[in-house]
Amino acid sequence: MSPTDLAVQPGQATSGRQRVVNDFSIQVATVNGSGSQTANMVLLRSLLLMGVPASGKNMFPSNIAGLPTWYTIRASTRGYVARKKEIDFLVAMNPETAKEDVLSLDPGSAVVYDEPLKLNALRSDLHFYPVPFDKLVAPVCPDAKLRRLVRNMIYDGILAKLLNIDLALMERALSKQLGKKAKAVALNAGALKAGFDFAQANLPKHDPFSLETMNATAGKILIEGNAAAAIGCMMAGVTVVAWYPITPSSSLCESLIGYMKKYRIDEATGKATFAIVQAEDEIASLGMVIGASWAGARSMTATAGPGISLMSEFTGLAYYAETPAVIFDVQRVGPSTGLPTRTAQGDLLSTAFLSHGDTKHIMLIPCSVEECYTMALDAFDLAERFQTPVFVMLDLDLGMNNWMSDAFPYPDKPIDRGKRLTPDTLKALGEWGRYKDVDGDGIPYRTVPGDGMPAFFTRGSGHNAKAQYSERPDDYVDNMDRLARKFETARTAVPRPVVQTVPGAKIGFIGYGTSHWGITESLDQLREETDLQVSYFRMRAYPFTDDLASFIDAHERVYVIEQNRDAQLRQLMKLDLTPARAAKLRSVLYYDGLPLDARTVTDDVLAQEGFEVATKHAERVGGGMTGGE
Repeated sequence: MSPTDLAVQPGQATSGRQRVVNDFSIQVATVNGSGSQTANMVLLRSLLLMGVPASGKNMFPSNIAGLPTWYTIRASTRGYVARKKEIDFLVAMNPETAKEDVLSLDPGSAVVYDEPLKLNALRSDLHFYPVPFDKLVAPVCPDAKLRRLVRNMIYDGILAKLLNIDLALMERALSKQLGKKAKAVALNAGALKAGFDFAQANLPKHDPFSLETMNATAGKILIEGNAAAAIGCMMAGVTVVAWYPITPSSSLCESLIGYMKKYRIDEATGKATFAIVQAEDEIASLGMVIGASWAGARSMTATAGPGISLMSEFTGLAYYAETPAVIFDVQRVGPSTGLPTRTAQGDLLSTAFLSHGDTKHIMLIPCSVEECYTMALDAFDLAERFQTPVFVMLDLDLGMNNWMSDAFPYPDKPIDRGKRLTPDTLKALGEWGRYKDVDGDGIPYRTVPGDGMPAFFTRGSGHNAKAQYSERPDDYVDNMDRLARKFETARTAVPRPVVQTVPGAKIGFIGYGTSHWGITESLDQLREETDLQVSYFRMRAYPFTDDLASFIDAHERVYVIEQNRDAQLRQLMKLDLTPARAAKLRSVLYYDGLPLDARTVTDDVLAQEGFEVATKHAERVGGGMTGGE
């Protein structure tokens, strides 16, 4: 199925539409395993080198090779990076999906296609550009085995001519992408030139889409969220990593391996100052992390939803024995195996209470690659300060796609190791109990092996304040109440929300993670297309801070926007809110596995507000409706 989400609709773009500059989307439809990633990254980098804000999203199958793949690049003068529902310029390279891809386009869209497919016979309201890819690649690449990979670079050359991209910039992007592989660079540069020359000689331009140089990307970097998180882990001082490969989290630990080998080798001895272990499964990986943290190391793992499910029992051990652990959950579509290469926010509720019995876990929720970096730093500090598992909740869209960002700031504060018992502290306390709350914040002092401080027996069974085995009801209740008190203390320490309050606004939005990018664009749509004024509250962590209640109190209706079916954030919020506050909440739910787009948010909210939703305009027709859960 084509990921454009749109059927053919009348009254949209026409062949006579005005020129569209730096504000359109390009979708490349190919086959997984055909080598299109290099061509797509070269195209994305070329736009950024032109100074044009752009984002790229890869939709790929979960098998090794052979199934359809779509890569979408969005250029936006306003810097929008959410997925755009409409596809404006299609490169159709996959015979299996080409027909459906073309039929899903709005009138006036453009199509570059493999000439034998004869797609121009399907529609008369599109701009078609037939290209004989096999004929063009043959003289460029004498090796028949390599042609399947090199032919993708032909469409980059075609697009360079049609969209007004300087070929020198595209060659520069190619060199950046392939690095020191001189032979590969030369081969692909030849394919670029072949495509450009063919377009120049045979494809007169008749579509409205074009690119022009801007200056909006100076100093920006291009990086995946997983790689950004890996850098944050290294800068946070991680020394033990235990993991098991699973999509879409694998590249986090793979990136970290590369960074640690480059920057964390002792110069004097040539030995690693870290240990990275690929465990036999997710259960073992978290067990190793807990053991290393118990011994005083900063330790972490990374996984996805199925791995989180397997880690449930060990998570309970770390919570109850009060051992730090950092777990990155790069969320994907579930349940079960689900859709391993599609994005979702479906682990929020289960992770908050992961394990049996009464548990509550700190969760950090980044929306950008910069926050993947900074929240990785925060996670290790919070895990040690609160002596508990801390989950960093990415999603596939953030973790596996490349995002434009400012350079990351160098850490400017010391590492927080939390309440580590020292001789002076022990002398002041008089006596020490591993699980004794001496400050009223629920956080006890801890020791680690080899620090010269008193030892204790770590157990996941019942224990008292001195870590002694106990089945006494009062000891259990005291311990559980202290753990709850510690969680309350965490409300003051987790990253605070980002709040944009519009004076006089009766409506508020609450969102989190990568939904942020569709939400911010939707806010602009609502302001420009209707008279609705909307405030926005971006949740960044659990437990919730006091800001949440204040935001809800200030608005009549609050829409909670999330990428799951069951309104997981809304359900989690209800546990903290009074009935009066909870009654103000409505839901905008999106869960088809594609990244959230702005138009979906806008249309859903308008419908619930009583507007008649049309393709381009909205008119109010009656009272509002309460959103379902």
